[in-house]
Amino acid sequence: MTATAIADTAEFCALLEDELGIRLAPDDLDRPLDEVAEWDSVHLLRLVTVVESVTGRRVPVADLLEAATFQQMYEVVRA
Repeated sequence: MTATAIADTAEFCALLEDELGIRLAPDDLDRPLDEVAEWDSVHLLRLVTVVESVTGRRVPVADLLEAATFQQMYEVVRA
């Protein structure tokens, strides 16, 4: 797969749901991560693995660790 697999926020939300079991709508991406009960550090590691597999490129984990929302994570993943 290529980076087009997560071309927009709707596809990023689909990836979160399909691969991590976290159901969010694009409007929910600005919620702070600590308000998402399902989110934890294991999900972060899984997200990195899935995104790297889907896009074929490395994800800057340090930037993801600084993200406070899924929107910020999406922006890191798309950069």
